Amino acid sequence: MNACKFSSCLAAQMKRFINLRRLSGTDYHSQTRLLEYFDRFLVQQGFNRPLITREITDSYQQGLTALAPRTQGNRMCVVRQFCQHLAGSDPQSYVPAPLKMIHSHQAHKPYIYNLSQIRALMTAAAKLLPLGSLRPHTYRTLIGLLYSTGMRISEAMALNLQDVRSRTQWLYIAEGKFRKARWIAVSSSTGRALQHYIDTRVKRAPHSPDSPLLLNERRRRLCHPTVNQSFRALLQKCDIAHNKRTGPRIHDLRHYAEFRIMPSCLPGSHRDSHHSWFPS
Repeated sequence: MNACKFSSCLAAQMKRFINLRRLSGTDYHSQTRLLEYFDRFLVQQGFNRPLITREITDSYQQGLTALAPRTQGNRMCVVRQFCQHLAGSDPQSYVPAPLKMIHSHQAHKPYIYNLSQIRALMTAAAKLLPLGSLRPHTYRTLIGLLYSTGMRISEAMALNLQDVRSRTQWLYIAEGKFRKARWIAVSSSTGRALQHYIDTRVKRAPHSPDSPLLLNERRRRLCHPTVNQSFRALLQKCDIAHNKRTGPRIHDLRHYAEFRIMPSCLPGSHRDSHHSWFPS
């Protein structure tokens, strides 16, 4: 299980809160990642008070307005639970009111990219600056992975080098939805493209088996904010109409692929059918 990465003045309380949740039988893995956003916000704001204030939670909530309503609700829900935890030992700690429930018709509707858009995105990704760096290779590979396998964006970013069996055309997802592990079979062209990326990547960055597959410019694992920002720039270059709140999102690329979940086991004889890796 990944260690909690909190660094604000409330880091100790956050770790205790997470540990108590897990002791009660709650996985709380995804919620921990959401609470890390609030922790980083406190650091950025220079917040150093022992108790949560209304001003800091209101400021955090206002900074979420560019996100989808459901995402806003998820992030604030975790913050509210943490505030309730603090208020249990000190009633003066502020607890924000719950956000209104997001109705089903407000949920994000998947965007289905057509083939010409996918071609354009991969071509534009290959031209990302700085030229000659690993960044163009990384984003072209990321787009190709989502398109050809249907994996989730979080799963792709979590891949390590040891999870890729490009020569035998398998990918291992260590922690998928509900933390379930599974194998994904890939096409031969996807396997070749992955191996080409790996050959390029290992020449420029650490390549121990547990090193991240997809790296940013600082040779660290990709993160959602950076990926989303870069992908919106690609959408603009490709003249694909987009909006921060309604999409389309990079996550929507997975809806084009046809795949099914396999149990966590050694690769066997059966392989799912997938789209081939699309050429630029």
